Amino acid sequence: MNTDTLANIFKALSEPVRLRILALLLSKGELCVCDLVDTLALSQSVTSRHLAYLRNNNIVTARREGVWMHYQLTDYAQLELKPLFHFIQQSLEDNTEVREDLVKVDSAQGC
Repeated sequence: MNTDTLANIFKALSEPVRLRILALLLSKGELCVCDLVDTLALSQSVTSRHLAYLRNNNIVTARREGVWMHYQLTDYAQLELKPLFHFIQQSLEDNTEVREDLVKVDSAQGC
């Protein structure tokens, strides 16, 4: 991996909302944008902008199902970034906001 790619990954993960999205995807595997919007209590446009940033850095991938987009980690992220993601997941384990997000997403109504 070259230094520019690595720097871009760290830039993508340097935003608290994107770390919350990452924590949710690491825990749940795949989530609809509507579940992320409800869980994070952000507008659809703000949530989509953060997801686009992660997608542009090959961290998440999207698939369309009807009018909704579903997001999950890319194969690259799951394999190449696994040690980093493991560290992030452990570091956020006791984070109150992330714990609340995980409870909220479990009770989300879905799309």
